[in-house]
Amino acid sequence: MAGNGGIIGPPNTVQAAQCLSAKKTTFTSSGTFTAQATANVDYLVVGGGGAGGGDAGGGGGAGGYRASGCFTPSPTRGSAVPVVSGASYDVTVGGGGAGSGGGGASGANSVFNYEGCATITSAGGGGAASNQGGGGVAGTAGGSGGGAASSPGSAGTGGAGNTPPTSPSQGSAGGNGVSGTGNAGGGGGGASAVGGNGQLSPRTGGVGGNGIANTISGSPVTYAGGGGGGGIEGAPSAGGSGGGGASGDNSSAGAAGSNNTGGGGGGGSGFSPNTGGAGGPGIVIINEPAVSIPKSAPGIWSMNTVYDFVKDNNWITRTATVDYLVVAGGGTGGSFRGGGGGAGGYRASGYGPSPTQGTALELSFGSYTVTVGGGGSGVQGINPTDSGAPKGNSGTNSSFSTITSCGGGSGGAQQTHAPSTPTCQMPGEPGGSGGGAARCSGASGGTGVSGQGNPGANGAAASGGYNLGGGGGGAGAAGSQGSPDGGGAPGSGGAGGVGLPNSILGPATFYAGGGGGGAENPVGDTPGAGGNGGGGAGGSGAAGSGVSGTVNTGGGGGGAQGTPSSVGTGGSGGSGIVVVRVPSEFALSGTPGPAFTGSTHPGGDKIGKFTASGTLTISQA
Repeated sequence: MAGNGGIIGPPNTVQAAQCLSAKKTTFTSSGTFTAQATANVDYLVVGGGGAGGGDAGGGGGAGGYRASGCFTPSPTRGSAVPVVSGASYDVTVGGGGAGSGGGGASGANSVFNYEGCATITSAGGGGAASNQGGGGVAGTAGGSGGGAASSPGSAGTGGAGNTPPTSPSQGSAGGNGVSGTGNAGGGGGGASAVGGNGQLSPRTGGVGGNGIANTISGSPVTYAGGGGGGGIEGAPSAGGSGGGGASGDNSSAGAAGSNNTGGGGGGGSGFSPNTGGAGGPGIVIINEPAVSIPKSAPGIWSMNTVYDFVKDNNWITRTATVDYLVVAGGGTGGSFRGGGGGAGGYRASGYGPSPTQGTALELSFGSYTVTVGGGGSGVQGINPTDSGAPKGNSGTNSSFSTITSCGGGSGGAQQTHAPSTPTCQMPGEPGGSGGGAARCSGASGGTGVSGQGNPGANGAAASGGYNLGGGGGGAGAAGSQGSPDGGGAPGSGGAGGVGLPNSILGPATFYAGGGGGGAENPVGDTPGAGGNGGGGAGGSGAAGSGVSGTVNTGGGGGGAQGTPSSVGTGGSGGSGIVVVRVPSEFALSGTPGPAFTGSTHPGGDKIGKFTASGTLTISQA
């Protein structure tokens, strides 16, 4: 007789909880962060620094500084953010602005995407002004503002910091140029201090604003100092602590901001070489805390042994392995010669193409909130007396437990009517999958979220005729660019990106297809097809409205057609869906009744489908 009471099986032990050590991940260039455990993580996100201005110009503004945890001083401390074990998150490290003999370029944003379709974004530092062309010139706003330039009798104002505004503030304003008989630029703003103003006697630039010290890397490092302003007399002006570059003198250009500090570049002097220094690239550091892995009890157990462990409070909590499909609402198609709407974000485990499968959830018995995102509502296009250019609306997020899929981005729309200046620069919006751009060259498609979708297509290039809207991105592919209809020859709107198949409900069904781009009526253009997975086609006819995405697929809406006197409505995005599936020994129930449908697969698995928001309960069968 077996020693376990007659039950034969593999070895069994209650495995003790384990502790994963804290982990730091540093990004000096853009990449992907993969979480080792489900937890709230601390971060440091610094944008790229702005460049200094040439010819006694201002100092470049520091990149925006945002941080959490005890690594940063309390007034600058944000909140830790959630990540999920095994999930991947996009990280963008902003580059520094390029220096020149004229005005300095602004730095680029640094971004940490985290769970829940949210981001920590630190803005690039503002570029500094230059005396090229004469006249006091204002610095550019940014994470910290660029310093201003000046000339005799005219002084510029430093660029504003904390732009766009965040709380806590991400930076400070740049210094002003001096007004009088000489040229001297203001210092660039830093994370903790404004840039100094230019001085008349001697005619020297203002010092760069100081940055902030942070210990997330393991030792104190100061980031986001502003660049020193350029002048024509005296010693070079110092950059702020935290990588700010010093200004140039009569034998050297302004110094560049230090690498991966987000420091602003120094302003050029009034003598050759008078070039402003480049801004320093930003940085992103993520700190994961130490976490415990819950105890487990593999193997087959006798009831007596289980009873003893339960009595001693040393038994595990029963959990169910839950596969999921979570699709967000699709975005609206653009309202006038518009791009297709982006599909809602797609996340799944257990079913669908293997490269897109996440890890199944281990959930305790109990109730869980389910949110099914709505599709963006369509918006009618502009008319000849309207100055607006309604793009439409992005879809909303869907979520279950720790899984969140992001709403699809709306498609861009064109504006050509008075009283506005005609313009084609109407990009698609970002989302789970990005919306397609309006029909014009130069407009960009919206970006998609890594692991959830793909970007929308850019606007088509002109070729002597009309340009056609780009397709919205889908879960399986990016949107396609529309073809131009040059010389009277018909063109076509871009097709929406294809979605992905998933068999969690049984038969394989495609979800999250992008919307097709709108076309133009006079020469018989063809609207773009919607992507397989519920994407709506672009509109047809003189004022053709885009086709809406299919309900409960997360498909993007089609872009509308139109003429200058007759416009349609962008197709609405399709609503999302949430499906869960568990082994036969578990039971699923949901409320409210109209939102939930329960079923049993022929193989015995229990399936719960939500077509609207509700509550899921997991229990023993």
